[in-house]
Amino acid sequence: MTALVDEGLLEHAPDDVRLPKVTLHATSEIRDHLRSPKTLWCPGCSNGIVTRALIDAILSLKLDPHRTCIVAGIGCAGRITSYLDYSTVHTTHGRALAVATGAKAADPSMHVIVVMGDGDCAAIGGNHLIHAARRNIDLTAIVFNNSIYGMTGGQMSPTTFEGDNSTTSPYGNIEQAFDICELARAAGATFVARGTSWAYKQLVELFAGAIVHKGFAFVEAQAICPTYYGRQNRGADPTEMLRRQRDRSVPVAKYEPGAPRHHDSYPVGVLHHAERVEYTAAYAALQQRAQGRS
Repeated sequence: MTALVDEGLLEHAPDDVRLPKVTLHATSEIRDHLRSPKTLWCPGCSNGIVTRALIDAILSLKLDPHRTCIVAGIGCAGRITSYLDYSTVHTTHGRALAVATGAKAADPSMHVIVVMGDGDCAAIGGNHLIHAARRNIDLTAIVFNNSIYGMTGGQMSPTTFEGDNSTTSPYGNIEQAFDICELARAAGATFVARGTSWAYKQLVELFAGAIVHKGFAFVEAQAICPTYYGRQNRGADPTEMLRRQRDRSVPVAKYEPGAPRHHDSYPVGVLHHAERVEYTAAYAALQQRAQGRS
């Protein structure tokens, strides 16, 4: 099988799902990549953990900050563009992938990372997710999934599980939740992974693997929202919410193949990896053919 990353980045011999070596950096190094040390999120929110993991991955890969672009939509996760000291674009709700596609197509040498919330990605932005995955354009799509709309008041989102409460489902949600990793895989994403705020180093490794993958890479970062989700469902203690992530996450190698994600059990790790032609490379080859150069 084709190796996932350059052999020089690997701890062991290449195989299909080896992830890059990562280094966990000191807080002082992390702060150098922030516009402000003051958090933008509610007390107990794990978005800060996920953001730090992303910076750790970028530092581990030694990406040029001036060649790294972060695109985000509207929502709690979208506030990351006010926080990270890279080139950032704060787009409208659901349109982050569309804007990122334009940025990557304009300059394929850029590292373009797209940050979305679960509602931003799977609701109004769901169509863009499907087609970005289908095209296999070289973007790293990261979804902060807290299973609720946090910024706008705790409404039900596409990933709110059946039976869960929200401000728009006070007697329990009657809809089936999206498994957005499975949606991305089915639509054509060539790297799909899931991590949790609890397992920090694994999350850094998954982000690093997604960034170096040449093609559309999708990582679901299981986040917690004590303010809205927690208060309406099983308690708002952030520590307990993180422990529930620990107890519910199952290494993908131990998860029943093909089994869906459940409320109390879900696979973590690299869920899917494949290799096929990346969009901007295919487009460059098309240009050459059209101009009679090949």
